Amino acid sequence: MKTLIVEDDFTSRLFLQTLLSRYGECHIAVNGREAVKAFRMAAGDGSPYDLICMDIMMPEMDGQEALREVRAWEAARGLVPPHGVKIVMTTAVKEMKEVFRSFRALCDEYVVKPIDTAELLSKLTSLELID
Repeated sequence: MKTLIVEDDFTSRLFLQTLLSRYGECHIAVNGREAVKAFRMAAGDGSPYDLICMDIMMPEMDGQEALREVRAWEAARGLVPPHGVKIVMTTAVKEMKEVFRSFRALCDEYVVKPIDTAELLSKLTSLELID
């Protein structure tokens, strides 16, 4: 599994990288702008990401905007969920409007921080990314 962790908080990045590196290659982006660039580069190189773990509240470009840009890029190329990258929003934002907004923008899952390891792994299993 090739993963892009999009997180501006060092501790959260380290937690996700430590957890997910057991399942494959992990790359880091510290904001949505970097995430969209990394996503496009990987897809363009023929080595797309399998998973993006995306925070919502970040500087420069937030996770909601980055999610919309990734899905728009995929749609322009005929990729629609579930055939594109799996995107899990990993955020401290618990408000239902943000949850609904994320799912309307076609995220695959939503996990509230502090992240429960078993919950995240269960969601990745249901997305058929890990066994």
